[in-house]
Amino acid sequence: MHIISFRSGVAATVICAASFVPGPALAKADGEHFTATASMTSAKVKHSAPVSFQIDHFVSDADRDKFMAIVKRHKTTEIHDALAAMPDIGVIETANKKTPIKYAYATPTGGGRLITVVTAQPVLHIGGDLPDAKPKQGYDLAVAFLILDAGDKGNGEFAPATKVKIDAKGAIVTEDYGPATVHLTDVSKAK
Repeated sequence: MHIISFRSGVAATVICAASFVPGPALAKADGEHFTATASMTSAKVKHSAPVSFQIDHFVSDADRDKFMAIVKRHKTTEIHDALAAMPDIGVIETANKKTPIKYAYATPTGGGRLITVVTAQPVLHIGGDLPDAKPKQGYDLAVAFLILDAGDKGNGEFAPATKVKIDAKGAIVTEDYGPATVHLTDVSKAK
């Protein structure tokens, strides 16, 4: 069982506690495009915006294993350097920014799949509820989890500036820069 959680501030929110089927990555045909609405609510800010994920291809099981071994060492600089050295395999697009995707992996779940997307740079720093929030050392990645059903529709979560690590159960845990979790709703594969 894998549990994927996000740490926003001091609280961790579990977004998925499904039993994943072991085995190779479950990816549809290469070249998939997903749209979603990203929403965040904190004490001072309520905001939503469209976001899209263009995944040109997924990483292999061998490349996934290499990357996860690096993440398990919990060295932020090493994780960032490994991602930066990877080729661009897609893009996360927000209203005014395109951020290259370096890692995309699909895991079978029940009747659908979980797609994990990672970049080597932040998409946006949402911090202190300030519109001009500045970068903080170590929060130099972005991670998105798309939780899809068999029809490639679903929801997920997005950490637009984060640190990552693996917990004792082998789950990816993010420590987000921002004050609140960014939820993805209306996730769907573009036709």
